[in-house]
Formats: sequence, structure tokens, C-alpha cells
Amino acid sequence: MKTIHVAAAVLTGGGRIFATQRGYGPWKDYWEFPGGKLEPGETSEEALRREIFEELDVGIAVGERLITVEYDYPEFHLILDCFFARVTEGSPVLKEHEAARWLTADELDEVRWLPADREIIEKLQDRSKETDGTFAAEETGGTADD
Repeated sequence: MKTIHVAAAVLTGGGRIFATQRGYGPWKDYWEFPGGKLEPGETSEEALRREIFEELDVGIAVGERLITVEYDYPEFHLILDCFFARVTEGSPVLKEHEAARWLTADELDEVRWLPADREIIEKLQDRSKETDGTFAAEETGGTADD
């Protein structure tokens, strides 16, 4: 089975996280954390900065690795490195996605997530319970509420 290695960002701000809705392919209309495939020789952090700029036209600071998810889709095996991040330059512009939302911890279950992203949601919900409803301060040079 083919393996695809991707990096995704849990973009935080104001106690919320940024989620995007896919606008193409077999998983159209499902929600995900933005990011994309690693290119040869790239680290996950480098790929994430590049992909977020390409998809959302913003610069980001990549912080703490939240989780690495491995998931078997019917067509491929996915390795998904997920990091906290925050926007440092610009405002998100949707170039590939059909919609986006800033979600609180209580709103995470209001959208239909890609199967691999469900494990990230569970991790975020656990952290939220431990930190009184926030996603905790990630190591990006600021806090989730900046």
C-alpha cells in the first residue's frame, strides 16, 4: 500500500482553532486541518509553512507537535504529523478549500471531520478538558489567546 506523509496545522487564535472544508475529491465537504504532503528532503515543519502559505496565503509560526496519526484509507496509508501553529503574517484566504471556520472546543463536533483527523479532535478535546476549555498554550512564541 502506498504511504503518504503529510503535515497539518492546528492554527490557534482567540481560544479557537481554524478548520477547513475540502472542496474536491472523494472526501469533498469533509473538514480537516490545513496542510499537505511533504516534498523530498523537507521536514514536517518546513512542509507545513510552505503548504499553509500556498493554501491560505499566510505566514505561520510552527509550535509544539500535538500528535502523529497513522491511518489506513482504502487507497493509501497516511502518516499525519500535526502541530500547533499561529498566524504571524496576513489573514487566511481560501485558495483550495470551500469553507473555513474558527471553532471553540465545544464546537469541534459540529463539523464532519476526515477519519484521520478524528484522532486529532480527540486529543484536542482531552487537552481542552485539562486546561479549562482552552487548547493550552502552545510553544509558538505566544498563547492560544493571543
